[in-house]
Amino acid sequence: QVQLVESGGGLVQPGGSLRLACAASGNFFSIVVMAWYRQAPGQQRELVARITSGGSTNYADSVKGRFTISRDNSKNTVDLQMNSLKPEDTAVYFCNADAVVGSMQWTYWGQGTQVTVSS
Repeated sequence: QVQLVESGGGLVQPGGSLRLACAASGNFFSIVVMAWYRQAPGQQRELVARITSGGSTNYADSVKGRFTISRDNSKNTVDLQMNSLKPEDTAVYFCNADAVVGSMQWTYWGQGTQVTVSS
């Protein structure tokens, strides 16, 4: 099992910045991919950014150039630096990890952290 604990959400004004952090713990062999998703009210959950164990990254078009995902493999953590925030970035942000447990790969989710961008 893998537990993901997020932190760093909150209220910020448009144009501001926030940094989300997620720490993974539990009994796993490795974490292949770590990612951040978000879900706004009435919307489907969408991928924001993902990063592999080798450091390859992918971003949603809506956040390219504003958000940066990074991870520390030695600590099993993933961060999301969010700059130039817009009201449309308001959502619950979820940490996600694809981890090898035993001989299989599983997907795990954190509990989510609220990000509100408003003046």
